[in-house]
Amino acid sequence: MTTLIQGGQVVSPSGALLADVLVDGETIAAVGAPGTLTGDETIDATGKYVLPGGIDAHTHMEMPFGGTHSVDTFSTGTTAAAWGGTTTIIDFAVQAKGTSLLSTLDKWHAKADGNCAIDYGFHMIVSDVNDQSLKEMEACVGAGVGSFKMFMAYPGVFYSTDGEILLAMQKAREIGATIMMHAENGIAIDQLAAQAFAAGNIDPVQHGLTRPPELEGEATSRAIQLAKVTGSPLYIVHLSAAQALAAVAEARNEGQNVFAETCPQYLYLSIEDLAKPDFEGAKYVASPPLREKSHQADLWRGLRTNDLSVVSTDHCPFCFKDQKELGRGDFRAIPNGIPGVEHRMDLLHQGVVAGELTLGRWVETCSATPARMFGLYPRKGVIAAGSDADIVIYDPSATQTLSAETHHMNVDYSAYEGLDITGRVHTVLSRGRVVVSPDGFTGSTSHGKFLSRSLNQYLN
Repeated sequence: MTTLIQGGQVVSPSGALLADVLVDGETIAAVGAPGTLTGDETIDATGKYVLPGGIDAHTHMEMPFGGTHSVDTFSTGTTAAAWGGTTTIIDFAVQAKGTSLLSTLDKWHAKADGNCAIDYGFHMIVSDVNDQSLKEMEACVGAGVGSFKMFMAYPGVFYSTDGEILLAMQKAREIGATIMMHAENGIAIDQLAAQAFAAGNIDPVQHGLTRPPELEGEATSRAIQLAKVTGSPLYIVHLSAAQALAAVAEARNEGQNVFAETCPQYLYLSIEDLAKPDFEGAKYVASPPLREKSHQADLWRGLRTNDLSVVSTDHCPFCFKDQKELGRGDFRAIPNGIPGVEHRMDLLHQGVVAGELTLGRWVETCSATPARMFGLYPRKGVIAAGSDADIVIYDPSATQTLSAETHHMNVDYSAYEGLDITGRVHTVLSRGRVVVSPDGFTGSTSHGKFLSRSLNQYLN
C-alpha cells in the first residue's frame, strides 16, 4: 500500500514549498509538484506543514539518579515523543564506575529493545576513564554509538578530571568520535552548595544560585581548550548561559569543530520559576539551572546564527511527589531534571510564531541538524525520496494549552502548565506507519528500531 500526503507545505531548512509526498512501505518514494503523484490511500494536509520527524538527541529514559530513576520508561517516553512530533530519540547509556562500556550498552539495549514506539539510538556516558574504557570506545563506534558524554560536574558520580577528559578526547580524535560535554565547574559548585546549606539556605532556588552562569562559561571555555589541544570534536550539551555561548561562538569563528545545543526550558523558563514558593521551585531543578531571563534573548540569537546548532530536551522526568520531594530540607537532594520530550516541536514552533526563528530554522534545529550531527542523515531528518517516512503533518493554526492533565509523559506535573501556544501536531508517521492521528495514538511500543549511527557528518 502506498500513501499520498497531499496539499501541504513541505518544510526543509531552505523554507516551505507546496508539494505532495508519496510513501511506499517504510520509505518516501517521491516528492512531487501538487497533483503529480497518486497513492492507494490519501492524507489531506491542506493548510498544514509537512515536516521531517523531529529528532531529540538528548533524552534520559529510565535513568538512575540519586537513589531513584526518571519515571518515563522507553515505552511511555517514546509514546509521548510521538505525540509531540518526535520520531527519533537518542538516549544515554550510563556507565557506572567499575563497569565496562560494552556491558553498559548491552544493558540499555535490553531496556529499549521491543519497548519503543519510535526509532532510537544511544550515546554513551563515560564516567570511568581507564585503559579498558578507552579501548572500548572504538568498539562502541563499531556498534553504532559514535558519541561519548562526559561531565565536568557531579564529583563522585559522573565527574571526570581534566586529565581524564584529555585522554578520552585523544581517543575520540583517533576514532572520529564526538565528545559531548556537560560543562559546569562541579568542584566549585559543590563548595558553593555546601556553603549555602551550612548557612541554612535550603530552598530550590539555591540550586540556581550556587551554579552561577560564570561557572558554566568557565567550564565551557576549558572544554573548548582541551578539545583544541587534542583535536577532538566537541558538542556542548544543554547550554543555558550567555557566557558559555560566547565561548562557543568564539571557537566556531576560529574554525574549531565545536557545536552546542540548548533546550526549550532555557528559552522559556527562568530562575523565577526555581524561586516559586512552597517548594514548587523543585519542579524546575535541572542542571545547568534555569537562568535570569536576560539569557533567553542570547540563546534565541544563538539559534538564528547557528552558534547553537540543535534544540534537544534533556528530557529527564521526576515526579514532584515522592521524587522531587526527596530534596525537602536540602536542595542538593532534589533529583535534577525537567520533562519535555512531548513539547519540543511545539515550543520551537512558538518561536516561529513570535518571530524568533524562521520555518526553515525550526526544522533545521529540531530535525535536519541533529540527523547530520549524529550520523543519521539522509535516512532521517529530511523529506526526500529514499529517506525513512518519518513525517509530521503539523497544523500551524491550531491552538493548545500545555498541562499535566493532557500530556502523555509519565510525570505528575508540567513545567509549562497553562502555557497557551499556537500550532499542534495533526498526524505522525514513523517509517510509514501512522502512529498519531486525530483519533489518537495508533502506534505500537514495539515498532521502534535501534539506529546504528555513523559519525558526525559536520567534521572538517
